[in-house]
Amino acid sequence: MVKIRLARGGAKKKPYYRIIVADARSKRDGRHIERIGSYDPMVKENKVTLDLERVKYWISVGAQPTDRVQKLIKNAEGAQAAQAEA
Repeated sequence: MVKIRLARGGAKKKPYYRIIVADARSKRDGRHIERIGSYDPMVKENKVTLDLERVKYWISVGAQPTDRVQKLIKNAEGAQAAQAEA
């Protein structure tokens, strides 16, 4: 099974996450298929960069996002819709 999940980077007590597509059996920071975004929880507005087209593609072929990634996708889609209105 393919998952869309977070891979941790950054220093101790200063996390930085990459949003990746990986086989569910691989390690958290191990091999991945594709990097589709990033998430920095240390900034006030929780900076998320995400390639929504690739996310939609991977979900269409059966990839399952984790709970946290699902929330980040919803936030990114809302931000994109707000940006389109402005």
